[in-house]
Amino acid sequence: MKKTVTWVLIADGAQARVLENTGPGKGLKQVEGLQWSNEPLRAQDIVSDRPGSGGGGGSMASRTDPVEQRESDFVKSLAVILDQQQRKGAYDRLVIAAAPIALGDIRKAITPAVKKTIVAELNKDLTNLPTAQLDQHFDGIIAA
Repeated sequence: MKKTVTWVLIADGAQARVLENTGPGKGLKQVEGLQWSNEPLRAQDIVSDRPGSGGGGGSMASRTDPVEQRESDFVKSLAVILDQQQRKGAYDRLVIAAAPIALGDIRKAITPAVKKTIVAELNKDLTNLPTAQLDQHFDGIIAA
């Protein structure tokens, strides 16, 4: 009988990692190669101070916050990877634990095929917790 592989995506708008559970008593293990992080930047670090873009009358203001745009792009890239891995059959079930804004962005970005694999969502930012401390957050969701 094929084992059921559950992936746990832990993310916020700037960092993410995927952990795997392969059955009862197996715990959570980091999936090699599936962790990412963008150095968090403030808006003023992203928007350059170009000549002519200052407070004069004819300049166009940016419609989106550059930090939010960067986080949205990061989440979209995660969605692409989850879709690719799902198509390969790398996991059967998916649990997502993400900071509130990131969770909303992930929901919008993932494909219908990936949505079908989701068994639970946690509206929590667990990105800074060590792997050993994560099991308690998933009691009753996965047989860690």
